[in-house]
Amino acid sequence: MSQHNPLAGQTRPTHTIEDYLMTMYVMERDHGEIIAARLAEMMDVSAATVAMTFKRMERDNWISGKGHGVHLTVTGNEAASSVIRRHMLTEWLLVRILKVPMSQTHNEAHNIEHAISPNLEERMRDILGDPKVCPHGNPFPGCEGVVSGWIALTDLPLNEGIVLRRVHEQIEDNHELLNYLIERNVLPGRRAQVVESLPFNQTLTLHVEGKNVTLGFSAARLIFAEKIHLTNDQ
Repeated sequence: MSQHNPLAGQTRPTHTIEDYLMTMYVMERDHGEIIAARLAEMMDVSAATVAMTFKRMERDNWISGKGHGVHLTVTGNEAASSVIRRHMLTEWLLVRILKVPMSQTHNEAHNIEHAISPNLEERMRDILGDPKVCPHGNPFPGCEGVVSGWIALTDLPLNEGIVLRRVHEQIEDNHELLNYLIERNVLPGRRAQVVESLPFNQTLTLHVEGKNVTLGFSAARLIFAEKIHLTNDQ
């Protein structure tokens, strides 16, 4: 299914700017605006580096600093969507075709995504069946409605059957936490239950694959699930 590429004929951003655009897209999607201090923390760079990069990005029409906060321009949004699609398609290629372990897919895709051409991107989409979410359950740009009904673990009632659906992009960038979850089968598609929630120490216990997994609220808020709706014969 060949799709029009909105960036056709335009100069692709540098690898560094594409990295910024990906993070900024997720931040604006989730919070409505881009906060420089939060971006510096997520990109693991100084505030001065972010300020300098913002000037370059505004000059090149990737972002606008007018009004409340910083926002992606139409061009910036299209460029961010493009690199995110390439990243997520590469993750699926690594998982399905090359059988790369989930713990490695995010980093490996990050090394490859910048070099994928629009034609190859369309070919990958066709071969992979036009997925709507990445292997970690995060939505492709434009497919946010697919994940809108999934609930954060911290908002679920205790002892109710659930299916894990999504591990947020912020966790993908936290290698130690992501590996912790993968080693304990806290992954999309696994059945589970929240069996304990302790506000006084901000921890939650998830029962998955026959074992209990302890998570801090800060991580549990970034893991989403869907309630299991049982029929009368189940």
